[in-house]
Amino acid sequence: MNTMDLFTPRFNDERLHPYFKSLITNEEFKPVQETLTMWSTGLLDRKKESNKFINEFQLSFNSSFWELYLNKAFLDMGFNIDYSKESPDFNLTHNSGRIINVEAVSSNNKLNEKKEYYSKSALKESIDSKKENLDFATLKLLGKLKDKKDLFIGINDKKFPYSKLEHVDGNPFVVAIAPFDSHYAYTQNNTLINRVLFGIEPPMIDENGQPIFKEISYIAGKDGENIELGIFTNDSYKEISAVIFSTTGTFGKAVAQSNVKNTTVRSTRYRESDLGEFISNHGLDNFGTTERKLSKTYDIKSMREPYENKVSGSDSNFIVYGYDMHFCDLSEHEETHLDGLHIYYNPYANIPLDNELFNNYEITQNYFDKSTKEMVCIHNDNSLVSRQTYTKLNDKD
Repeated sequence: MNTMDLFTPRFNDERLHPYFKSLITNEEFKPVQETLTMWSTGLLDRKKESNKFINEFQLSFNSSFWELYLNKAFLDMGFNIDYSKESPDFNLTHNSGRIINVEAVSSNNKLNEKKEYYSKSALKESIDSKKENLDFATLKLLGKLKDKKDLFIGINDKKFPYSKLEHVDGNPFVVAIAPFDSHYAYTQNNTLINRVLFGIEPPMIDENGQPIFKEISYIAGKDGENIELGIFTNDSYKEISAVIFSTTGTFGKAVAQSNVKNTTVRSTRYRESDLGEFISNHGLDNFGTTERKLSKTYDIKSMREPYENKVSGSDSNFIVYGYDMHFCDLSEHEETHLDGLHIYYNPYANIPLDNELFNNYEITQNYFDKSTKEMVCIHNDNSLVSRQTYTKLNDKD
């Protein structure tokens, strides 16, 4: 399959997106160009859409970047992609013969294409307002999902709603969404999508070290009205079979897969093990927080705590859970393309998505239990939670 020529500029310099300009002007990111070109394998076969895709990549960047990431992810999972079907964005066939249609979308900042949005003062302002922007970012995610539901149903006399397309009718419809609404959207991990889909806040830790989940039913809209959350806890979004989500399918993912010099990485991975096995291998002294140094440029900070395992069908009543925070040079960092990917299943979907279709080890599976009204999150040990890359660029001045 052919790849795209993503990096020959098609527009005047002042119109090019700042991230795209950084890619083509900084020698350090030359390997990233090669990585992204490889991600584009097959997309050129979208005859009507390929030119539009390249234009958007150079002008607005984020939505096209997310589609590049997804394209490589679906190929890595072993799906066959029919690029002749251009709507929704991806028509996938599993090796079992089952068909899934995926629509990609990103939640962007309205200033995304403006040069001043990437200034130092704008970055500082984004840091200072991070907490205040949580509800705003939640509404952005919810709004994008509503847009895609409406596109599927066909409102406002849309002539060709997705639901009427022959290759969509009777097959699961999945929305793949990524947040790019602020400079620090990646720090939300899965907390805001949990609000949107399952109506829960990030866990609080009680006096016994156990997580407590608080429900959130609604937040205030821009006009003060109540906007309902937890859209997968009822049948209000029954047209959407599942949601694919990631805060690690970002520019840092491409950097992590490329030989970019002068780059350091900070990553966090979820850790889980059987209590008896952990005590046998590590003893009792390694509960709590520990630190270790693997090399001059590689440090790990770890936390481990015992936790009552409430997942049905589990072999153990108690597990040890926690995290490893890695600080290292890029040459010491390991990360797969699927690391950090989440999928959320809608238990009220008209056409449910079989969880065997996206069961790769790195993908976190998220369910809502209709009987207990609780979220069930299945992380495998060493699942990637977050990752940031920091590249020191040569000063051209």
